[in-house]
Amino acid sequence: MSSSLFQTLTISRQDILSRLMDLDVISNNLSNVNTAGYKSSRSNFQEVLNQQMIAGSLLKNTQLMPAQGSLVDSTNPLDWAVQGDGFFSVTLPDGATGYTRDGQFVLDASNQLVTASGYPLIWDGTIAEGMTAINISPEGNVTAVDETGATVEVGVVQLTRFPNPSGVASFGNNIWLESVSSGAAQTGSAGAENFGVISGYRVEQSNVDLSQEMTRMIVLQRSFSMSIKAFQQTDLMISQAINLRKA
Repeated sequence: MSSSLFQTLTISRQDILSRLMDLDVISNNLSNVNTAGYKSSRSNFQEVLNQQMIAGSLLKNTQLMPAQGSLVDSTNPLDWAVQGDGFFSVTLPDGATGYTRDGQFVLDASNQLVTASGYPLIWDGTIAEGMTAINISPEGNVTAVDETGATVEVGVVQLTRFPNPSGVASFGNNIWLESVSSGAAQTGSAGAENFGVISGYRVEQSNVDLSQEMTRMIVLQRSFSMSIKAFQQTDLMISQAINLRKA
């Protein structure tokens, strides 16, 4: 029996598995189309060579697409959006530092600025109880009105950028982590060279292109169907060859 039949079966099987993993990536993008600050991902495939023959393709990794999401106005003084390069830094439950573009912060019971998932924002400042009219400048300077009615500066929010933002690793909950591919995190002042600015009373929307993701899903479904058919036909040919040898 020709070994090419088993090679075709292996390639079809590998292609089916790769399409399923790619479907997970697209589904995750679609489910976060309305998530503030979310950055879409794409699948990167690598051709697999087995000695002198092609052995299909593997999903090598997923890559963050860091394109700017559109900004929409908000009435919440703690809705801050990064315009340009940079992430907000937050403290994760294990003490590590995570990075997010979701600037929809809230004050917890301890008057800490936290994300919707409860991760505290890393910044140089505090907001005392009873303060109102919180505002942030494009450079990250945070002011508020105290109980006496005076406007006071309460702290500074810095941004963190990466040499290769596409290489950050996903932590979940719209949080990203430093990785070997992203390069070392670089923290600096908003508005400085290579850093974006911060807009108060604004929310960065997801950068997922709904029409593009739906088109990708349709193409993926057709490719998956073709891989299934190739697998089934090859399996049938192998079965017929085995039966002929038995006869």
